[in-house]
Amino acid sequence: MAAQYIEIIFNGVKEKVPAGATIAELIIKIGEQDKHLIVERNNTFIHPHAYPVTTLDEGDKIEFINPDFGG
Repeated sequence: MAAQYIEIIFNGVKEKVPAGATIAELIIKIGEQDKHLIVERNNTFIHPHAYPVTTLDEGDKIEFINPDFGG
């Protein structure tokens, strides 16, 4: 029987997410609304077009980075 949840490291904190979840689903779950959001998966940049098809794996390290464009 496949695991219903997997554990990832999200912004340095262990989190459980549904098995098969995508980055897009994680963004919705967290409630992130920054249109300039940068996402890294295991220290690799993920292009926004890939969010809906990039599935999270057990142990992935996911970082949400909110750039500050103020000035």
